[in-house]
Amino acid sequence: MTSKAIYTILLLILSNTFMTLAWYGHLKFKEMKGFADLGLIAVVFISWGIALFEYFFQVPANRIGFQGNGGPFSLVQLKVIQEAITLVVFVVFSMLVFKSEAFRLNHLIGFIFLILAVYFIFKK
Repeated sequence: MTSKAIYTILLLILSNTFMTLAWYGHLKFKEMKGFADLGLIAVVFISWGIALFEYFFQVPANRIGFQGNGGPFSLVQLKVIQEAITLVVFVVFSMLVFKSEAFRLNHLIGFIFLILAVYFIFKK
C-alpha cells in the first residue's frame, strides 16, 4: 500500500469520526449539563461546527487519494472506502457512546456483505 493510500485512509477515518459526532453526538445532549435544554437551531449550528472539521479531512483525503490527482484510487473506490469507514466508525461510536445499542448478528451479516462490496469494487 502506498503512502498516498495510507494518508487517504487515515484522513477518511478522521473525517468520518467528526461527521459521526456531528450527526449523532447531539443525541446525547440531554444527558450533558448545559446542553440539555438547547433548541433545534442551536443543535444544528453546533453539529454544523463539528462537521466543518470533517471537511478539513475529507477534501484532502479525496484530493490525495483520487487517481486524477496522482492518487491510487478511482472515484468509485474512494466512495466505497469512505462508506466502509463510515460504518466502522459508526459501530465503534455507537458501542462506546450509546451503550444501550446492541450489535446483533444481522448487523454483522450486513457488515460482511458491505466488506464484500469493497472487495468486488477493487477486483480488477
